[in-house]
Amino acid sequence: MKELKYKSFCWVIGTTSFRTAKINLKIEQQLRLLDEFYKTIKPWEWNNNIQEKYYDFMKNKKFVSGDASRKDKDAREKTSGLVDIGLITENRLLTEVGKKLLEITDKVEISKNNIFNIEDDSYIYLKQLLKTSINVDNNFIKPYIVLVYCLEELGYITYDEFTYFIPLITDKESLNEIIENIRRYRKNELKKEDVIYQKLISMANYIDAKKEFLDNEVTEDLVCLIGMNRKSKTYDKIFFQLYKLLKAIFINKNNQDYLKTFEIINKITGKSSIHWKKLVFNTNKKESIKKNKENSIIKNCPFYNYKNEKDFKETFFKYFHTFKAMATLEDYFDLNRRYLALTETFIFEDNIIKLDVFPKYYFKEIISNLIDEAFVEAKNLKENIEIDKISDSLKVDLNRIYSNLSKDLNVKINNPNEASKYIQDERYKRFNLLIKNKFTDEILLKLLEYFEKREDKEIEKLVTDEATIPTIFEYILGIIWYKVSEFKGDILKYMKLSLEANLLPKTHASGGYADIIYEYDENKNYPKHSLLIEATLSDGSNQRKMEMEPVSRHLGNYRIKSNNIYDYSLFITTFLEQNIITDFRYRKIMPYEKNDERIEGMKIIPIDTNFLKEIIKNKVTYSQLYLDFEEHYQKELGERNWYKNMIEEINKKYKKI
Repeated sequence: MKELKYKSFCWVIGTTSFRTAKINLKIEQQLRLLDEFYKTIKPWEWNNNIQEKYYDFMKNKKFVSGDASRKDKDAREKTSGLVDIGLITENRLLTEVGKKLLEITDKVEISKNNIFNIEDDSYIYLKQLLKTSINVDNNFIKPYIVLVYCLEELGYITYDEFTYFIPLITDKESLNEIIENIRRYRKNELKKEDVIYQKLISMANYIDAKKEFLDNEVTEDLVCLIGMNRKSKTYDKIFFQLYKLLKAIFINKNNQDYLKTFEIINKITGKSSIHWKKLVFNTNKKESIKKNKENSIIKNCPFYNYKNEKDFKETFFKYFHTFKAMATLEDYFDLNRRYLALTETFIFEDNIIKLDVFPKYYFKEIISNLIDEAFVEAKNLKENIEIDKISDSLKVDLNRIYSNLSKDLNVKINNPNEASKYIQDERYKRFNLLIKNKFTDEILLKLLEYFEKREDKEIEKLVTDEATIPTIFEYILGIIWYKVSEFKGDILKYMKLSLEANLLPKTHASGGYADIIYEYDENKNYPKHSLLIEATLSDGSNQRKMEMEPVSRHLGNYRIKSNNIYDYSLFITTFLEQNIITDFRYRKIMPYEKNDERIEGMKIIPIDTNFLKEIIKNKVTYSQLYLDFEEHYQKELGERNWYKNMIEEINKKYKKI
């Protein structure tokens, strides 16, 4: 029999062995680890021995856990995605781009010094993804450019289309084919299985595999041969059993064992098992199959009505490989999405992908020329160069973009400042809509309970897994306080957080300033002031050790800089330790000094999430709360149960009947 080898049929950015949640944080951590590790190894050579040592180094730094069976392989895989996008060399040294990314993300606040009005680290990723090419069977593809072109042609891409179709684009010919197939798919003229199989059967190895399968008697060895499994042929042995069982049901019509067929499908590893079940059975329950037998077969099963084994074999071959391919594409979805999302130019929401406003108009001007460069190998990948140096096609007339924006959107945009203001206004519209749809009072109350119980997985489900739980806590507090402040104030600026294009939080490796700094203009209830909201999830003795000094220092430094006696801090946590309450209370009479400047006392109000839940339930506004906080702050220091009394009195005052 002919030797058959697996060949890639689609592109993927990075590797599935590199866990993708919190991808930007993990990339920054990985760059720092490599930079630190490099300094301990002389001479440097990325060989098996050094790779094993690097794995141990990552483990000691708690970046990985457990013992890998192949430390060298694990070390290579954990870093290969960074090679793909030009942040490190093949020899795992930081490139010019990698060093620049670290420099940017080391800052307390990341600026937006670029025409896209995105954070500078995202701008680095944008430039890198514009250059990044993936080799698929000796064809080079730049996924970012391909996706932008498809969005320009189709207006939007669904998650399904992004999963099953877009990665199949590996050359100019398949680009046009897939776009046309997506149009037909939307009209229900095509099934995704047909599109995927069409791609597979255009490749020489699948053509050869099909011929071998049709021309020979079906044996276990033959099924393993034509399966072309990348890991081991033995994984495909189960499909020989499936073939025999399906043949007995649909062709021979004897020895029909419906339950065993279901059980064999259940044993197929990976996601292709799900697709086989949906293809053959109308139920997912063993009991139902045992009882109903042939009636448990789905009515439109494609194996029905075959009169000979040849037709049956053709169909089996099709789904054997198509479902494998679908499982692979499903595995790649999350990885591709997260890498592309690093650019902060795509909005992923409601199972739809689209370009953000400015990127949409920017690329609209140039994509017809840029697409010609989507199928050539990357150049200048390791160099930190300006966007218009990447390609001549990326040189744009900003005035034209502003003019088109103005005309289409009926707004006045003549310069970068006006563009930035418009983009920011649009972000606020989307943010308010996000709060309305995703972060209702009911959801916020539920999240606060999850924070109290540290049900981290539930928190990630409701918000995002791109940020750490403490970052998400800050973000949710920001939303709550925006509501408490009656949706007034520049909350996206006040929250000292990095947000993705879909306005959900992401975490960087560097530390930050005070968590939220809310600014209030004077009104009848309070003077002009800033409120520093500090958040922590630490409890007990840890809370005192970790939070006491930073909170006081942040407020002290801010007060000295602002020279406003009305600036104060709100400390919010899931559990308040009594000594913390006392310490913060007595800051009222304790001076704070820095560089020979001195302030006499600080106002720090501690509250816990239980009280915050009451604020939400009773829809208490900041105008009311400010007066209440001030009243209790001014009370005598020696008052016993000061905090308990404050909470009880405020809750009683606003309690809904």
